[in-house]
Amino acid sequence: MSDTHPTRLYHNPGCSKSRGALALLRERGIEPEIVAYLDSAPGADELRALLDLLALPARALLRSGEDAYAALGLDDPALDEDTLIAAMAAHPQLIERPVFVHRGRAVIGRPPERVLDLL
Repeated sequence: MSDTHPTRLYHNPGCSKSRGALALLRERGIEPEIVAYLDSAPGADELRALLDLLALPARALLRSGEDAYAALGLDDPALDEDTLIAAMAAHPQLIERPVFVHRGRAVIGRPPERVLDLL
């Protein structure tokens, strides 16, 4: 495990998919660092690093069904990466969950079994 990318789970305990991913990891003896991102929102730099590990554009990490998505007009395809990242940093409920980081790679745990891809 790399010190620069510890094993962690960006987790929302109110989300069944997030709870399921955590249970799958624990069943395999993995206790990730839990990042309660709704309580302590990741900043823009942390989100950029996470997107690099995911190898995805910012839009792929956005939850389009959230009220804030529509309220902020985030469906506009002209919005750039910085704008989308800033929106997620300011409104962490917009961040897709769970996100599992392990050994310098990351995956969105939807379905929860996807976290096992990194083991």
